[in-house]
Amino acid sequence: MKITTPQWLLAGLLALSCLPVWAKSDAQPATADADPRLQVEATLDQKFDQGKYSPKGADTCLKCHDADSRKPATGIFHNVHGNLGNQNGPMADKQCEACHGPAGNHPRTPRKGQQREPMITFGPDSPVPVEKQNSVCLSCHTDAKRMGWHASAHAVEDLSCTSCHSLHQAKDPVMDSKKQVETCTSCHAQQKADLHKRTSHPILNGELPCSSCHNPHQSQNEASLKQPSLNESCYECHAEKRGPFLWEHEPVTEDCSLCHSPHGSINQALLNKRVPQLCQECHSVPHANVSIPEGDLKVRGGSCLNCHNQIHGTNHPNGQSLRR
Repeated sequence: MKITTPQWLLAGLLALSCLPVWAKSDAQPATADADPRLQVEATLDQKFDQGKYSPKGADTCLKCHDADSRKPATGIFHNVHGNLGNQNGPMADKQCEACHGPAGNHPRTPRKGQQREPMITFGPDSPVPVEKQNSVCLSCHTDAKRMGWHASAHAVEDLSCTSCHSLHQAKDPVMDSKKQVETCTSCHAQQKADLHKRTSHPILNGELPCSSCHNPHQSQNEASLKQPSLNESCYECHAEKRGPFLWEHEPVTEDCSLCHSPHGSINQALLNKRVPQLCQECHSVPHANVSIPEGDLKVRGGSCLNCHNQIHGTNHPNGQSLRR
């Protein structure tokens, strides 16, 4: 049997064959000239290929970046990165260029209308991508505390190391327990507000810096905690609350934050709410089916805690009501 192709189908196929092929577009890929940042990256790649380092090292840099310059760098010689005796530090090898890349023609004064040859710079205003900025730091800082940086909350937010650290100062402020909180709360505004409430942990005075509980460089735990759970973090100081107890209070063993706000609260003891309102979130049934008159001594002051004073747990044989 002879099969014939309908004329309308042939016409349709012919029309499709005349359509343009978009995969063969004449559009050219983006070049370095299209974006100044790409141009800087291309220049830096070329400089690394050439490997033209300054024979005088840091002395060349300090001609411009001295203590009186707009971008001083002399403070680095007072911290670990500028320690000439540190065999693992940048000063033991290529000095400033160990982090900022080969100097090339950067020290030369540019001609009129031209810009100075770029170097690897750091910070939010740098044309170098954050990932490449951080790769410089991570090429040395490969210890266990930072091995999970790429999965950390700060890395996900595309923060550079210099968002928190200042290496050209004599002492990095974030490494000072009393100044660390200023760096952290510059982003974490809610926690900053909590720290100024009626009760809070001694964070503002530096007794308990943020890094006591949190690991900013890596953590697979909630809120970048150093310990596997919030309770384990609390138990490092509040060991007497750990248990196990003969009679336990379920919220205590489950999550401390069910009752407490760790950064600060308007209530005593960092409580989320005042008692008895806090207790009534779970204990909604009237107390032992007995009505306690308003203003009764049993609910004054400490309220429920006047009687149930072992609220975190007890080992007393008759302590099922957490009263002894």
